[in-house]
Amino acid sequence: MSVETSAPTMANAMEEQQKQQSLSTAAARNLATTTKSEPQMQGISSRWLSRMLPWVNVAGATYRVNRRLSYAVGDGRVTFIKTGSKVQVIPAELGELPLLQGLRDDDALGALAEKFVQKEYEPGQLIVQEGRKADHVYLIAHGKVQKVGQGPYGNESVLGLLADGDTFGGKVLSGKALKWEFTVRAATATTVLALPLTAYKGVADRYEKLKMHVQEVSSNGHRPMNRHGEADIALGSGHVGEAMLPGAFADYELKPREYELSVAQTVLRVHSRVADLYNEPMNQTEQQLRLTIEALRERQEYELVNNKEFGLLNNADYDQRISTHSGPPTPDDLDELLSMRRGTKYMFAHPRAIAAFGRECNKRGIYFTPVEVNGHHLPAWRGVPLLPCGKIPVTSSNCSSIIAMRTGESDQGVIGLTQTGIPDEYEPGLNVRFMGIDDKAIISYLVSTYYSAAVLVPDALGILENVEVSRTNGS
Repeated sequence: MSVETSAPTMANAMEEQQKQQSLSTAAARNLATTTKSEPQMQGISSRWLSRMLPWVNVAGATYRVNRRLSYAVGDGRVTFIKTGSKVQVIPAELGELPLLQGLRDDDALGALAEKFVQKEYEPGQLIVQEGRKADHVYLIAHGKVQKVGQGPYGNESVLGLLADGDTFGGKVLSGKALKWEFTVRAATATTVLALPLTAYKGVADRYEKLKMHVQEVSSNGHRPMNRHGEADIALGSGHVGEAMLPGAFADYELKPREYELSVAQTVLRVHSRVADLYNEPMNQTEQQLRLTIEALRERQEYELVNNKEFGLLNNADYDQRISTHSGPPTPDDLDELLSMRRGTKYMFAHPRAIAAFGRECNKRGIYFTPVEVNGHHLPAWRGVPLLPCGKIPVTSSNCSSIIAMRTGESDQGVIGLTQTGIPDEYEPGLNVRFMGIDDKAIISYLVSTYYSAAVLVPDALGILENVEVSRTNGS
């Protein structure tokens, strides 16, 4: 007969050993204050553009940029309508041609637009030949073309690159016997619209206002001017004796551009119970306000880049815009961009554009030389910092832009505009105003930031366009 014992089995012994012998961490947290971070926000960027712009206090909320009078009219960009394979120029966009700027005759522009003929060119095909009679105005609807001239040793020299919306041959409308000063060759498959001089004359004979406008603008081109298109100041030098000195004065623009401060605003709402009771160890209202201000500052920098009125991408002069030669940004492209102005202080690019430039440098065995900016070691080219700016857009075709600028009022550069000392100011140019408590016990604050940007002279700002940022085969 077997005898049953009360001794615990092996399984029971293991259970005894596994019994809790000290206070669990889950229970201990009920009596302890956790160590916690402030609320984090993924949308905060480095905002290098906002940090590097010199900010000028605009007491009257408007900043006027006075410049010397300029007679030269630069080529603009024209816009087209595409219907299937047919391309047409928008009549009002013909006002971007040098001799048609300022013309306010929709009927005449419409008649001219109908006279443009669409032409297609393959890569390498000549569009115009240097030395031949210039008798057409050309608008580039799509593609890239090279302006080629004669080098000093008889070799070909690429003078520049034109792309979508660019024009050439606009001086043909003056009616003077002109010859092409350069050769234009298609670099890619290119679609252009061409206006024969004979077709223009036929329209001008019907619209007297068009003819008189072109004649007046053409005659202005004979006024003395310097190489920047500004009214010349007559000077005398190298004379001896009692030579008659020329009289001079610096003429100014009669209608200078004015920049008004823009605003980004939002209403911050905080329940009074949250503001009253949940303030340890961090003040809830202050944290809500901190994150709201970060979002406003991000929007401010986006507007500084992209705003249609004052954004840098839209305010660069057409003569200060160039396209990449082959798609990705190369050292040659950045050299050309830097050569267009004196004293370039900074370059800004989307991080993907910086990576694309790095790949092109690696192909050539060239390496970035870092420079120190505010304690950070950042990539640079020719000693000019290349700073990241994610607000510069990347299009659906994987193209972006690189911005180069000279900054500061004293250097006739690009400046940021704001106003300090505003009521209820929380940060320079930003205020927080109490709006009251509603019947649901919700406290409201109006948070506003005021800003703009101004380009003091055209060559202070340049853009490298059509920068391909995607990887190609083999890169």
